[in-house]
Amino acid sequence: MSAVKIQVLQDVAIVAFVETKIVDSQRIEMIGSELQGAIPQAIHKKMLLDFDGVAFMSSAMLTKLVLLHKACKTKGIDLKLCSITPNVMEVFKITKLNKLFDIQSTLEKALKSFS
Repeated sequence: MSAVKIQVLQDVAIVAFVETKIVDSQRIEMIGSELQGAIPQAIHKKMLLDFDGVAFMSSAMLTKLVLLHKACKTKGIDLKLCSITPNVMEVFKITKLNKLFDIQSTLEKALKSFS
């Protein structure tokens, strides 16, 4: 079973997480692989990670997000994140990764921010 769902909307590759809690190390490895696999789908150089429904995320997942950020930067892909719950945002703030990522409050705002 896939850990993420990928769709293209308005020239943006949108990656949504299937699980509400991202804590299991095997699932995190799978998500990391699937995120890297999603890069070729960003043919218009725009990728959005939609965290809608993710209530909790292990800090181990941050490593996968940083690796994705580096890969996107190398390929000239504009990466944004959206719909992050306060619990998950706390993880980003503690690690100061909220400064690294372009985080938008909603999917709609994130899509508009690409133009």
